[in-house]
Amino acid sequence: MRVTRISKIVGAAAIAALALSACGGNTGGGSNNNATSGASSSGGGQITVAEVNGFSSFNQSTATGNSDVNGKIWLATHSGFNYIDKDLKVVKNDKFGKYEKTSDSPLTIKYTINDGVKWSDGTPVTADDFVLAWAVYSGYYDDATTDDSGKVTKGSQYFSYAGTTSGLNKTTFPEVTEDRKSFTIKYDQPYADWEIAFNAPEVPAHVVAKKAGLTDAKALSDLMKPLPKGNVDKPASPNATLKKAADFYNKGFDSTTLPSDPSLYLSNGPFIVSAITNNESVTLKKNPDYTWGNMPKVDTIVMRTIGDTQAQIQALKNGEVDIAAPQSSADTLEALQAIPDAQVQKGDQLAYDHVDINQYGSFKDPAIREAFMKTIPRKAILDAIITKQKPDAKILDSQIFVPAQEGYAKSAQENGSQNFQDVDIDGAKKLLAGKTPTVRIMYNKDNPNRVDAYTLIAKSATEAGFKVVNNGAAANEWSSKLGDGTYDVTIFGWTNPGVGVSGVPQLFGSGQGSNFSKFSNKDADKLMTELIQTTDTAKQIELQQQIDKYIWDSKYGLPLFQSVGVEAFSSRVTGGVNYQPNQYGVWWDVWDWAVKS
Repeated sequence: MRVTRISKIVGAAAIAALALSACGGNTGGGSNNNATSGASSSGGGQITVAEVNGFSSFNQSTATGNSDVNGKIWLATHSGFNYIDKDLKVVKNDKFGKYEKTSDSPLTIKYTINDGVKWSDGTPVTADDFVLAWAVYSGYYDDATTDDSGKVTKGSQYFSYAGTTSGLNKTTFPEVTEDRKSFTIKYDQPYADWEIAFNAPEVPAHVVAKKAGLTDAKALSDLMKPLPKGNVDKPASPNATLKKAADFYNKGFDSTTLPSDPSLYLSNGPFIVSAITNNESVTLKKNPDYTWGNMPKVDTIVMRTIGDTQAQIQALKNGEVDIAAPQSSADTLEALQAIPDAQVQKGDQLAYDHVDINQYGSFKDPAIREAFMKTIPRKAILDAIITKQKPDAKILDSQIFVPAQEGYAKSAQENGSQNFQDVDIDGAKKLLAGKTPTVRIMYNKDNPNRVDAYTLIAKSATEAGFKVVNNGAAANEWSSKLGDGTYDVTIFGWTNPGVGVSGVPQLFGSGQGSNFSKFSNKDADKLMTELIQTTDTAKQIELQQQIDKYIWDSKYGLPLFQSVGVEAFSSRVTGGVNYQPNQYGVWWDVWDWAVKS
């Protein structure tokens, strides 16, 4: 499974705008007897797409719901002010509404939602949906103090947000017009990613409000408006109703089956979820009322969870699925290319695998972290997973950049990554000085690539004196364990949306929701604050290079490799299947998917 992060460096799920998302891998099956049916007389029909991971939440913005598949289903069921195309450009959706910068000093953005835009229960989408989103994205009401493991020791933390609150935490409560159609956001400081700060509402505010005992979405906004901004130095007594709303927001939309309460899976986009079989499939039906965006061409989409690569390839070959997105490997590519009439798309992804080490608990000592880093066989992992499909691939030597980006070469040369090119068992033993620390390694045990990486790392670490504990978790449990303190090291991947710089503080900013290893450096935080206020590209690169070095100096862990993506589709599918390197893949223009009559 891949976790998405909000707009990282170049360029994860639209969380607030976009978010970096995590990945692991899944197993499962499910059948679809209508997968090869022709288009209806109206031109509709059905497309079945195979994905590696299983669905787990209708709210992709929370730390536990922020996975690639959840984001893809979210994308198909939501519409907003803009979206990211295959060239990683921001495309405005004027059918949904409009937004405009009305002032540079202070930075002020006005958003207006068009008449007729509504949720699938008939409730209009209003500014109050975005007021709730603002409360989540800004962390405005939080006044919590946490310990090294991230546990709240004082004050309150309301919304569990996967993205970064940097940027929007420098805004005031949105100004909402009386008709609830427009809202204005004012920033105290410049914000580089302002255009992607608000895309579509993550979840319907009227549902969250009612679950908290309020009458409607406006009542929730009215509750929040007079509440003071959180102050960690002077934490206030928690507001019970806001806490109830936040608790529901954080967990209430999680489900691996279709909820009996239809308000938990409302849509304001081109499709509506109509059925879910746990760890097997999600069925989407065309939203009959949808007119405020790109119009879908098919009536039904079935997302089948098929974690086994060969099973996914066979399903495409047999006509059981129309689109396949298996885990990439040399064998995968060869097998897909051998399928008659299958069209194959391949490219580098804006995703990378990495090994992260907790900076607290038994690994709080940087010498122990460094010793473990010296045991990680990055070249062997690269050869086992990537080299056969991309012979010129090299290990990744930056926590922020990928090789194609301007800034990567200099950062890799200066950040300290050159000290970890090869395994150094003797160096690790010297740092351990006779100690034999226990290291609990967590990863997705249903993902063959992660199993390979774990096996190689465990063998090497054991040679240096570490006592390795296999904390592999099932695919449908893995992402919920991130940051829970039950492991010391984790192996997983990040993927990002391809725009903006907010993904850097999302992962590495002190106290941020996706900073699972609890890295914290005041100097790096200052640079990240400057980064999100900077629009000059050259300056952004320079700042990120400096941040990259702080991360390496902390003995954070090691990046492994940039991921390769491969997707294939049958000749039955026409139009709209276009490779995109971010977490949405071919789903980015799901409305254009069509089948031959």
